[in-house]
Order: sequence, then structure tokens, then C-alpha cells
Amino acid sequence: MSADAESTILSFVASRPAGTTCPSEVARSLATDDNVPLEWVDYMPAVHEAVDALIARGEITLTWKSVVMRERAGPYRISARKQNS
Repeated sequence: MSADAESTILSFVASRPAGTTCPSEVARSLATDDNVPLEWVDYMPAVHEAVDALIARGEITLTWKSVVMRERAGPYRISARKQNS
């Protein structure tokens, strides 16, 4: 599931080159049954694992309130890799 999460994150990032994505958006897109309330929450660990891997490879940038984060901690937004991060 982590590979699916990585590709989904990269798709979101590519579709929003100047914007950001919430990790819950990624989890919601991975959830398959819209009729099961909060099913997307079960996907959050895979999303976090994928984010950690993509950060380690330098493929994405994390921010919170426009401040670049070096690692995932607390709330965050996902964006395209910044040149100076």
C-alpha cells in the first residue's frame, strides 16, 4: 500500500506545482469505499510512511504555515521539492 501512497502523493504534487496537498487528501483518494465513514483514516499510516520515504529521497517538501520542515512532525502539507530545502 505504501507504493500506492507514494505514487498518489507524486500525482497530487505534479497536479499542483505551486500548491500543497494535505496528507488526508491522499488517504481519502486511496480509500476505496465512499460508503464507509472514516475508512480513509486506515490509510494514514501508509501515507506517513510514503511521505517519510519521499522526503528521504528529496522528492517532496513538507511545510506548515509556509515554513519548510525537514521531517514529518505534527500537521504538515506536501508540495513539490523546493530548490533550497
